[in-house]
Amino acid sequence: MRKSREAAAESRRNIVETAAKLLRERGLGVGLADIMAAAGLTHGGFYRHFASKEALVAEVLQQALDEKAESLVARDGLSAQEALKAYVALYLSSAHVDNPGKGCPIAALGAVAARSEETARALAAGAEKLAANFAADLSGGSAGDPVEARRRAVAMLASMVGAVVVARAVGDSPLRAEVLDALRAEPAFRNILEN
Repeated sequence: MRKSREAAAESRRNIVETAAKLLRERGLGVGLADIMAAAGLTHGGFYRHFASKEALVAEVLQQALDEKAESLVARDGLSAQEALKAYVALYLSSAHVDNPGKGCPIAALGAVAARSEETARALAAGAEKLAANFAADLSGGSAGDPVEARRRAVAMLASMVGAVVVARAVGDSPLRAEVLDALRAEPAFRNILEN
């Protein structure tokens, strides 16, 4: 008996959500068998949903980065600046560093995901959305200089990703907290976090 479209769509969502967590926690070396087992599905069922592991990784990156970019959009009574403040505060937190499975996919997978053309495209598209939303939030919707807002947004994105990568890489070293504290103290970030 064939699964209904709804059941197939639910299985696909389950695979993507499970893979998103495992890939960010363990990297691209996590096997399809591990992903499917964690999703409660058989390994053989993978290819009914995806053409390849790269296709799965690309979808994971696209979905995760879309969610991150969406969190920067003013909503739930928050202004654009308040949404940006909340995003930066969470991003530069120990909780984010401690939980890569729920965190930024660029910080978790960026260097290795870019090795595949398919996943690099998904990564670039997601990073572009983040940068565009940062730029919009930094300009506050005003008629400010869009080129300068874009430059600041790209610098922020690169700085934040770098800080999380370094903080994770140094483990329990005191440098870990120092990296996050140092970036939060930089004028651009301090201005966002204190206003």
